[in-house]
Amino acid sequence: MTAQPDAATFLPFENSYARLPERFYARLAPTQVRAPRLVKLNEALAQELGFDPAYLASPEGVEILAGNRVPGGAEPIAMAYAGHQFGGFSPQLGDGRAILLGEVIDRTGNRRDVQLKGSGPTPYSRRGDGRAALGPVLREYIIGEAMYAFGIPTTRALAAVTTGEPVMREKALPGAVLTRVAASHIRVGTFQYFAARSDVEGLKALTEYVIQRHYPDLAGSENPAAALLTRVLDNQAELIARWMLVGFIHGVMNTDNMAISGETIDYGPCAFMDTFDPATVYSSIDEHGRYAYGNQPLVGRWNITRLAEALLTLIADDSETAIAIAQKIIDTYPEKFEAAYVAGFRRKLGLLEARDEDPLLVKQFMDVMAAGKADFTLTFRGLSEAAGDPAADAKVRALFDDAAAFDAWAVTWRARLALEGGDPTARLAAMKAVNPAFIPRNHLVEEALTAAVEGGDLAPFEKLLSVLARPFDDQPDVPEYALPPRPEQVVRATFCGT
Repeated sequence: MTAQPDAATFLPFENSYARLPERFYARLAPTQVRAPRLVKLNEALAQELGFDPAYLASPEGVEILAGNRVPGGAEPIAMAYAGHQFGGFSPQLGDGRAILLGEVIDRTGNRRDVQLKGSGPTPYSRRGDGRAALGPVLREYIIGEAMYAFGIPTTRALAAVTTGEPVMREKALPGAVLTRVAASHIRVGTFQYFAARSDVEGLKALTEYVIQRHYPDLAGSENPAAALLTRVLDNQAELIARWMLVGFIHGVMNTDNMAISGETIDYGPCAFMDTFDPATVYSSIDEHGRYAYGNQPLVGRWNITRLAEALLTLIADDSETAIAIAQKIIDTYPEKFEAAYVAGFRRKLGLLEARDEDPLLVKQFMDVMAAGKADFTLTFRGLSEAAGDPAADAKVRALFDDAAAFDAWAVTWRARLALEGGDPTARLAAMKAVNPAFIPRNHLVEEALTAAVEGGDLAPFEKLLSVLARPFDDQPDVPEYALPPRPEQVVRATFCGT
């Protein structure tokens, strides 16, 4: 397959990662598909990237989005990386079903990857077919756009296309390709790949590249590798805290699913909690709850430790010195996570001032929620109303199995609000701005995917995307999208889809 120069003006690719040594990736074009058809184009994101949405929606553009046409300027590659998967190390993973077309400089001057996911087998496929099914592609589209609307750093979907070909999983499913946009697709596992091979030169080149691309202010650091470890730790602690604030469970926090940029990446069996329980697990492959909601902060630190191990040879020549420096950095993680976590929940509770008792107040409320089996999202949204109007407590109390426990906690909370004072209207607005009314409820996501995959009906998918684009607005015309599932609608397991 040859590049098409007529497309170059429409897709102005750059390829800085492809300038790195050849052992960083494999060069290959996507595998062509039989009959590509555009399912969804993210026109706003296309414009943000400097692309012409009309061109992308044209037959030529769809050919690019499906992998049938390589645009001029693109240098497609599959990236190499390793990773710990559920605690077990795999020295070679890599893009088994994804092709990085290249990079673009968006309208704000930021460099971003454009990748095709589900674009056919690569040297890293490990006997897989390299394809994706429509359901998981649409799930990633929905969740990524919801996270973007929440203001949480995330990869995003530029487009979804069907291939006109089936993929075989438990049964034949319609095939699809997702065009994913990311600050980059460099992972903790990318560093592990070179460390596992004792490839110090590769590690050094990767570290220099990441600093130049993502953290240029660290370029003059006395110890660049240690500075990079610190920055990635800071970003991950903040990111995971923000997941917790909206009840998000990633589901597969393997080191190959942890982006160095600090974005959320790889939406497989992810889910948002309905009833609050820190032990909640949805992922069908997480049999022992390693990646349960409440374990995510601990896993974040574990993953950062694996990054530190990969960087030791660059942190210091002497191993004992390198370990001591790295350990000192890692030891800052709990405090940094806790600070981001408590600050976020302080805002969700409508508290204007930071006080020493805040962590206890937050913990007590989470314990009351768990014991009362309260809906996570509805409870915090209800508190927004109740903060300014005690009469609104009734809606919140109704969410708890044990309303008395909520009442007891609310006495302390209301005393704190009274002590701080402030304008109730301003507090209401501030709380609504951080407590979403709408999340991608699992049953709504599943209903949208089932309609699309089994009936070819994209209306539920489009409607859900529309609602989730404004998650903090009340949207009184769609109250059903804010409701928790009825017993027969409860989703107990989500699946990776690979």
